[in-house]
Amino acid sequence: MTTNTLGSTNTVGLPNSTGPGTPDCVGASVRIRGEISGNNDLLVDGNVEGPIQLPGHSLTIGVNGKIASEVVAREIIVHGAVKGNLRASERIEIKKDGSVIGNLTTARILIEDGASFKGSIEIDRDAATAPEKPMLVRAANASGQSQRAKSE
Repeated sequence: MTTNTLGSTNTVGLPNSTGPGTPDCVGASVRIRGEISGNNDLLVDGNVEGPIQLPGHSLTIGVNGKIASEVVAREIIVHGAVKGNLRASERIEIKKDGSVIGNLTTARILIEDGASFKGSIEIDRDAATAPEKPMLVRAANASGQSQRAKSE
């Protein structure tokens, strides 16, 4: 854990600031129920129940973070606990204190010794080159329905 000049810290060693290049943050005392989407990286140290859509961006779940949802992002790093399916266009990392119950779809995977994982892993090498689509559209395509009908 690190401390920035204002004295605030988070559990994955990133300073809590709003400057360019720093992730948005859901603090340890925050509980969110609903959909999260955005155009910036996100650090979750609190509780989130509901889908998270961050295409092209990174999601980090801190050691205090608890997620119960489907997640789509460019990169997902888990230090905390996740219940739900994860889809990352580039990579998923489950750190030594992290736990995931759900299915993973990604181009690259890293599960550290000591991490907990229950589910399946699908290596999708095309995910890194394909543009991100919301899970609803991907599910519609898989079931044979037209993409246009589902997304309207």
